[in-house]
Amino acid sequence: MRMEFTKKLPLPMECKEMYPMSARSAHVVAERRAELARIFSGKSDKLLLVIGPCSADREDAVMDYLHRLRDVQDKVADKLFIVPRIYTNKPRTTCAGYKGMLHQPDPQAAPDLYKGIVAIRQLHMRALDELGFTTADEMLYPENYKYLDDLLGYVAIGARSVENQEHRLTASAIEGPVGMKNPTSGNLSVMLNAISAAQQSHEFIYRGWEGHSAGNPLAHAILRGYQNKHGEMHPNFHYEDLVLTARLYDEAGLQNPAIMVDANHCNSNKDPLQQPYVIREVLLSRERNADVRRLVKGFMVESYLEDGNQPVGGGVYGKSITDACLGWEKSERLIYDLADAV
Repeated sequence: MRMEFTKKLPLPMECKEMYPMSARSAHVVAERRAELARIFSGKSDKLLLVIGPCSADREDAVMDYLHRLRDVQDKVADKLFIVPRIYTNKPRTTCAGYKGMLHQPDPQAAPDLYKGIVAIRQLHMRALDELGFTTADEMLYPENYKYLDDLLGYVAIGARSVENQEHRLTASAIEGPVGMKNPTSGNLSVMLNAISAAQQSHEFIYRGWEGHSAGNPLAHAILRGYQNKHGEMHPNFHYEDLVLTARLYDEAGLQNPAIMVDANHCNSNKDPLQQPYVIREVLLSRERNADVRRLVKGFMVESYLEDGNQPVGGGVYGKSITDACLGWEKSERLIYDLADAV
């Protein structure tokens, strides 16, 4: 095998023993997961907002962002349920470039996966312990989910991972909502097949064990736009797209039909400043059609302290080193406008 095994990494159980969660934080996790279940099962009318940096690249800037977000959440708690986006694994189309905090706790230093495992657990724990936030992360590597499974409130399966059987099987064992993005091709049947798989029980191999999953009734759709065969970006948040997804959901007979709309990526043509406009249109679609209103549970927004992005080592505090994000002032206004519209 053309691989050099350089370091034995700790088991998730060992990592949790080194960095344990308090009883108080465990209670917060249980409460927030219950609220998310109420949203996705239709028992709560609150909208979910998953918002934060494209990639959590440095702890100080992310925590600065989260402290600001906590103040805003308290003001809109009757309308919106906010789950901060702390994405510590960054999918790369060509597997080149910065792959997230798991790989490089310091984006300008050499990769160190042991330090990365520690860094991502500590960051998610700080959000929980200091601010009472359960967080969202993308499950790029299914076997790594166990390092964070006691902390997370929301899990996303990316557009490049949604067709992978290991991701689908692992999602079926997760306690809490798992969003399945449509693939980069835009094929909605692929996304719905992933949701169906995640909602069923399975026997499969996981981290060297034979395991049995119970199925996840809160697995749901994330619409993020798509690219055609020429590489041109197209949105799928318009009224007709939402009505089509509602019909396909009905035909598939899936549990707890739900859509999260990703306001960035191909839905905004990768222009983060367009995210508020995407959300406004979807809100109008919810007013126009009762089925769409029931189905759309919330939004995903890429947001950081500063507008735009920069190269690794760019030196601007709180500016993304991966995809461009909406800056804090515009993000704060977006949240208040969304709460006023609900």
